[in-house]
Amino acid sequence: MMKRHAFKFACSRMGFADFNCFMVDFETGSCLTSRNSDSKGLLRHQMNASAQRMCSTSCAKVPEDLPKDNPVSDMLLDSFGRLHTYLRISLTERCNLRCQYCMPADGVDLTPSPKILSQNEIVRLANLFVSSGVDKIRLTGGEPTIRKDIEDICLHLSNLNGLKTLAITTNGITLARKLPKLKECGLTSVNISLDTLVPAKFEFMTRRKGHQKVMESINAAIDLGYNPVKVNCVVMRGFNDDEICDFVELTRDKPINIRFIEFMPFDGNVWNVKKLVPYSEMLDRVVKWFPGLKRLQDHPTDTAKNFRVDEHAGVVSFITSMTEHFCAGCNRLRLLADGNFKVCLFGPSEKNPTESTKGDLREGELKRSLRQGANDHELREIIGSAVKRKKASHAGMFDIAKTANRPMIHIGG
Repeated sequence: MMKRHAFKFACSRMGFADFNCFMVDFETGSCLTSRNSDSKGLLRHQMNASAQRMCSTSCAKVPEDLPKDNPVSDMLLDSFGRLHTYLRISLTERCNLRCQYCMPADGVDLTPSPKILSQNEIVRLANLFVSSGVDKIRLTGGEPTIRKDIEDICLHLSNLNGLKTLAITTNGITLARKLPKLKECGLTSVNISLDTLVPAKFEFMTRRKGHQKVMESINAAIDLGYNPVKVNCVVMRGFNDDEICDFVELTRDKPINIRFIEFMPFDGNVWNVKKLVPYSEMLDRVVKWFPGLKRLQDHPTDTAKNFRVDEHAGVVSFITSMTEHFCAGCNRLRLLADGNFKVCLFGPSEKNPTESTKGDLREGELKRSLRQGANDHELREIIGSAVKRKKASHAGMFDIAKTANRPMIHIGG
């Protein structure tokens, strides 16, 4: 695997943009990123045509007819005909890391525990969604594994009639020791966030130690038979964009799905377009070092563009929220830890609803109705009305950057 890393960095108020790694060496050969902008530009021009041909010939087509036995109710159908069968549930706003793109430097105000959804409330709402047609639930945070009753929550959710997939997105710090029990409780899919393979850079980005624990969690998930183990990597220019090919190398012998995510703007993460590494550029870099990269068939609701390198065990994916959005196939809804409900990741804050709000309910509406004794029919009406107000697509990245939203730690990864 990785033979050595040499790196240098300077920390200043500009943050992670000041990282400059100048050597990465693999036993099998690797991506040594040039600092010469002219050579990068030449590479981009040379590879762009082949990359475009690869994408244009392999993109998935939306089926003309959906399955006739699809049980999705009207509650989950928006005005553009999209069926929302995927629910992301944030279990907590708390986290054991302080990632710079997720949490503002001065921290966030956490919702008091009594105002966080209880286990019973989570299970009741999840059952309402699943009985209406949701077949996939992902647990997020904050960091979901620090919630003390996560095993019980997984056990209850996995037993919901009609649920096919119970997934988790985690930073991996405590996952290795908890995963065997979580698997017994019905957890079927694992996403682990890891933005660098260099321990010192990990500590700088997350403001905490723990790189080795994350690597142990990835290996533990593989050993427990999770296939693939998805690894989420937010790519930021000047911080980890020189490691793209290093991450691809991880797919050679292990069932790992590396998912490169374009840097997205959220409140407090000091988003700047100069830090954004677009999908086209990432793809160019990978194709240069791995010419056997081939496009795979994507499901119409996939957020990722999926590829595989010839003879590699794993998969390489790109999540292109900023440069090539996938709103037309969106089937996702989000239940936040404080009981709020978002139909679009980039919908404006529920605290400042406007006509442009993408369906999100006003602050506390769903939880307030739940706690005031609303029956299932009334809750379905509240949820359904929000889904019907969902817009066709989110705004452009510059407009998103200017729109009041929550920090990512409040929304859930």
